[in-house]
Amino acid sequence: MGKMALRYEYAVETEDLAKYYVMGPVTVRALDGVSVKIRRSEYLSIMGPSGSGKTTFFNMVGGLDRPTRGKVFIDEVDIASLDAYELAWLRAKKIGYIFQTFNLIPVLTALENVMLPMVFTGVEREERLRRAREMLTRVGLGERLDHKPGELSGGQQQRVAIARALVNDPVIVLADEPTGNLDLHTGLEIINLLKTLNTEKKVTIINATHDLKMIDVSDRIFWLRDGKIERIETRAEVAVKEVE
Repeated sequence: MGKMALRYEYAVETEDLAKYYVMGPVTVRALDGVSVKIRRSEYLSIMGPSGSGKTTFFNMVGGLDRPTRGKVFIDEVDIASLDAYELAWLRAKKIGYIFQTFNLIPVLTALENVMLPMVFTGVEREERLRRAREMLTRVGLGERLDHKPGELSGGQQQRVAIARALVNDPVIVLADEPTGNLDLHTGLEIINLLKTLNTEKKVTIINATHDLKMIDVSDRIFWLRDGKIERIETRAEVAVKEVE
């Protein structure tokens, strides 16, 4: 029984994860041997300067790119062992994505944008409508269902993207600079919304971010530098340093 209870303790595990790019005589070590375990329901921020490897790590965990070396496990499944169809299904069902540029389809309404991921997982139309409406209402856009992205503010577009990322009840949500294109006030609203949804839905959220406000809602912070984990801190440890 104890073994079963621990089976899905970690939503994400990486083992010696590396990604190298060869550019003529130079080898760029974008990721260089990262081994981490990320718990279910954890809110994690990956921080570091530009070029530290944040987005590369994000792409490896999200199955968007293949590592040069090492392994990624999502819910204990080694994603490198999956064929193209299985990987596409895992991305659609187990992973939600939120991007700095929102990545909404401009000709679709908010409702249609949120319904789209459910098409790929075979959800019936009536159920797609119900869940999309429910999720948009949850992120505060119940009155904006029929608006297209161009008719929404940046903050509203990011709320649509959050609803889209969560509508399939994923195991993890990967957020790449989710406040990068937003003003200070709107960015804070999005951070607080993500934390609320993380608490309510018990979904693991992994942020790749420069935004220091993310530290206030993160359970742990991974600091990356030159493709390596420089240090791992809890929110409490960061708070103690600030006091000192």
